[in-house]
Amino acid sequence: MLRGAPHSSAVLLALAAAAAGVVVAALFIGSFDAPAADVLAALAGDRSSPLAAVVLDLRLPRALSAFAVGGLLALAGAILQALLRNPLADPYVLGISGGAAVAALAALAAGAGVAVVQAASAAGALATLALLFLLARRAFFSRDALHGESSTTGVLLTGVMVAAFAAAILSLALTLATDTQLRTMVFWLLGDLAGATDLRMALVALALLALGLLVALKLARALNLMLRGDVLAYTQGVDVERTRRALVLVAAIATGAAVTLAGAVGFVGFVAPHLVRLALGNDQRVLLPGAALAGGLLVAAADTAARTVAAPVQLPVGVLTAFIGVPVFLWLLRRAWRP
Repeated sequence: MLRGAPHSSAVLLALAAAAAGVVVAALFIGSFDAPAADVLAALAGDRSSPLAAVVLDLRLPRALSAFAVGGLLALAGAILQALLRNPLADPYVLGISGGAAVAALAALAAGAGVAVVQAASAAGALATLALLFLLARRAFFSRDALHGESSTTGVLLTGVMVAAFAAAILSLALTLATDTQLRTMVFWLLGDLAGATDLRMALVALALLALGLLVALKLARALNLMLRGDVLAYTQGVDVERTRRALVLVAAIATGAAVTLAGAVGFVGFVAPHLVRLALGNDQRVLLPGAALAGGLLVAAADTAARTVAAPVQLPVGVLTAFIGVPVFLWLLRRAWRP
């Protein structure tokens, strides 16, 4: 049994209940509020109400997509922070989201359809992560990494440089874009769920979140040992390199799926694991599911606010997550610098 299991279970249940409540609330809230009777009738399959199409074809897929995006990014962030033993690691900082955005914008500029853009963003995330670990292979996968944490710092710095390079390409793409392409590109770069209206895509993303979390939880004990040092993990029978590769693949797929749905939503993979870590500690068996729930809750709430605070104008969800993420980032830095 986990140490502090009753407290951990209570927190996880509270996060699950809050996330479910936010997703349900998103069905009722929008540029106009839907009566409860109409929402319940629509969910029961009654499409006779004029609001049924709004609930089933717009709000439900978007709410589920928002939860999936937040959960996927938070899961990827928690994994990367543990693997690198660095609290600043997340898909946005390491350039994975930027690489996915570059590929997606290239597809948009070429006039590709939604399916091609989504496939391009997933491929971009995987390609960027492959490049990152190719450049930092000695630091991340070599047995020389057993002798300190400088190797993980090298991976983080390499990721920051990859992110900067991706940002430069994105700036060039925006400069060369036509006026008709520019608005779509900018909103997508800021993180936008306005196009997440395909229920099948939302369900696929939720399935990927569940599968990724299942794989990560199976490796959570090994990850706990790796947090205390690779030498200790080796002596306890952990295949460190194989475990790293499996978790890196989970993080890449999770990031690619999230960027496919919502574009480059920043700071979720950084903030959600930290908030859960403050409440539950750093046991990965609890932190990973807690981070996924917290990330889903955060993005679902932010997207609901993005649809309503300036209605009928819809704000990019990435703007609201940045408003939360930047203060938390600065607060954590202040704590780290405090003597």
